[in-house]
Amino acid sequence: MSGPLFSPPCVPVSQAVDALTRRGFAVLDAETVRGWLGSASTELKALGPLWDTLPLDNHLKDGGHYRRRRHGSLMVSDSHLQEVAHRAHWQPLEYNALHGGMERWFEPLLPAFTGNAAWRMLLQLLGRLTSELKGPQPWYAEAHQFRIDTQGGIGRPTPEGAHRDGVDLVAVFLVCRHGIKGGETRVFEADGPNGQRFTLTEPWSVLLLDDARVIHESTPVQPLVSGGLGWRDTLVVTLRARGFQDEVPGSEVSDAVSAG
Repeated sequence: MSGPLFSPPCVPVSQAVDALTRRGFAVLDAETVRGWLGSASTELKALGPLWDTLPLDNHLKDGGHYRRRRHGSLMVSDSHLQEVAHRAHWQPLEYNALHGGMERWFEPLLPAFTGNAAWRMLLQLLGRLTSELKGPQPWYAEAHQFRIDTQGGIGRPTPEGAHRDGVDLVAVFLVCRHGIKGGETRVFEADGPNGQRFTLTEPWSVLLLDDARVIHESTPVQPLVSGGLGWRDTLVVTLRARGFQDEVPGSEVSDAVSAG
């Protein structure tokens, strides 16, 4: 049996900043995200198939082969998006005890993704929301396409456990759940006893996190049918002030921003 699914505490987009301020997180259901996107929402359908060809994540220290991903970086400022030359993903050990302290190079986002109108509008909207929450400024954004599958019997969306990401805002969009049980989201106060658990099930619903206020994790996924193949697709976007996380702070800011 897959067990009970706890419904997420969704709010309208007009209350997202208030929810982030009060409790450190907000959830928008799929209908709300589509309304937020306006006419660009019609382009969401074109994004889904791009998860079917993600390359393996070859950096998993637990030896697993359950995660596939692509990664890209951009700058968001006053609704303007600036492409950044492809760069490694890096986190300090204090935020990722398992994979921190190492450069992880992933295959870049495909042009069909970066040029999609829905994606570009989502990034602009996330930039505006983060500026409303933290104050207007340029945002250094990283995007991760993830597929966690059950090919080995179990897949771990957050092998590092409950964590923070060392950024200002985290957005976790559910893109697809197929043939799985598990994948429950858990959000806890970073400096308190309270927490909440729920499961995102609607494609393009989103969890928004004030990363300074909360820690988060997702539970492992298993196949609904023994021996079957299932997967959980997500799009994770992080926004950070004053530069990307980098082993040598600031080293890529002047060099990696493309001239275009």
